[in-house]
Amino acid sequence: MSLLIVALFGLAFGSFLNVCIYRLPRAESVVAPGSHCPACGHSIRWHDNIPLLSYLLLRGRCRDCQARISPLYPLVEALTAAVLLADFSLYGATPEFLKNAVFAMLIIILVFTDLNERRIPHPVTLSGMALGLILSGLIVVDSRPLGWILRQWGIFPPAVLLSITGALVGALAGGGLFYAVGEAFYYLRHKEGLGFGDVMLMLMVGTFLGPALTLLTILLGSILGTIIAIPFAITSPRFRGYQWPYGTFLGIAAIYASLQGEALLRAYLQWSGFR
Repeated sequence: MSLLIVALFGLAFGSFLNVCIYRLPRAESVVAPGSHCPACGHSIRWHDNIPLLSYLLLRGRCRDCQARISPLYPLVEALTAAVLLADFSLYGATPEFLKNAVFAMLIIILVFTDLNERRIPHPVTLSGMALGLILSGLIVVDSRPLGWILRQWGIFPPAVLLSITGALVGALAGGGLFYAVGEAFYYLRHKEGLGFGDVMLMLMVGTFLGPALTLLTILLGSILGTIIAIPFAITSPRFRGYQWPYGTFLGIAAIYASLQGEALLRAYLQWSGFR
């Protein structure tokens, strides 16, 4: 029963995330007006706004003008439900679940705005950073390797202070590294290599995940982007100057890191013999 409730909430929240994904890059309100068809402008009836089910019943078309509805709408709804179920299976009904659910939904918005519009809306990243810092004072952030370094110096801060510091260091590790790389690329090539939206994204990720998982996110996001981009660039000339949505790759990696990053780091530490 609990899983069913989480899934239903995930579908409902996913429907709202679709509104955010479409409207935020256009600087439109996510509250008013109500849901409407972007093609004909007709308000969507309540029974045509049921997550997943309405898309299937309408066969992916607007009831009024028969314009095609993007398959990304049901994909976002299903993905949100799936990620929330994965979080609930991992954390149960705990504050950690709520924190990771909020983080996942913020990231899903950014994954699809970057994919669709090549934009990472600042209202999402700024509010996400604020939430991440606030929550770091309530729910412990993974502060490795900061905690280990402080212990070597004989410093044992309170858990809350260490958590907040870990969130700040995570933001600095993620956003600071991206800013430095972007500036170096511009200095060497005289053109923009990384958008400031990517910097803001990693600042937000850092406040939620802490330094270790933030650096893991960058590594996994870079690997994912490379695996996808290089084959296309080799096989098709039109992709050689293509603007890939790096924020999308980073967002996917961030969700993975929030779910399985701890297990991946633990496996690496065991393999390397580092304690």
